Amino acid sequence: MTVNKAIEIKGLSYVYPDGQRGLKDIDLTVYCGESVALIGPNGAGKSTLLLHLNGILRGSTAISVQGLQVVDKNLREIRKRVGMVFQDPEDQLFSLNVYEDVAFGPVNMGFTREEVDRRVRQALQKVGMQGYEKRSSHHLSIGEKKRVAIATVLSLDPGILALDEPTSSLDPRGKWALTELLRTLRVTKIIASHDLDLVSCLCDRIVILDEGKIVADGVAERILSDKRLLAEHGLAMPADEITSALLT
Repeated sequence: MTVNKAIEIKGLSYVYPDGQRGLKDIDLTVYCGESVALIGPNGAGKSTLLLHLNGILRGSTAISVQGLQVVDKNLREIRKRVGMVFQDPEDQLFSLNVYEDVAFGPVNMGFTREEVDRRVRQALQKVGMQGYEKRSSHHLSIGEKKRVAIATVLSLDPGILALDEPTSSLDPRGKWALTELLRTLRVTKIIASHDLDLVSCLCDRIVILDEGKIVADGVAERILSDKRLLAEHGLAMPADEITSALLT
């Protein structure tokens, strides 16, 4: 693997415990500095694919992250390199206050108190949440919770951010504020989303997943302009359906 490859996946398949196949023969390379969108209908396998990037799920292949294989002995390092941001920020916020939530990763990595303080301060500054250290994460707005959830992974200084539906549950103002925040983060990004506005603003490449398979992979502008392709995979209404809906 060359150093400019952030993630390399070859032949990834995954079967859920109930026997349903979630991913089928996924080949995917993401290069350092890319912003890649994973789009597709519900149940396409987007979240399942993200969860393989730091070993939360383990399929039938080897995955490499910045040249390091995702295997048991490397998981501690892998989880420093890949910051996973879940769709629901409540899945990442469980401490008494914002400071403890953001400090959780660095503390468990064994950093000194001074280094933990520095990392917390820096992470909160990056997401515009400085001054919130003593606030309860659970009493924040949904937009603020999402920012703190991002800070919890930025505190480990990852080279890769994997985000699952980052703008879900946000109002339009909150969505665009978060989009602008993500634009400022100079790391490799892999974003699973139904939000094509977000994808258009942030991503230079789009991968379409459907029924656990990659059905398209290309430049964002080309993919987003192919209305027939999007409609075939539940991502846009065909023109005749739009016309019919407007006339109803």
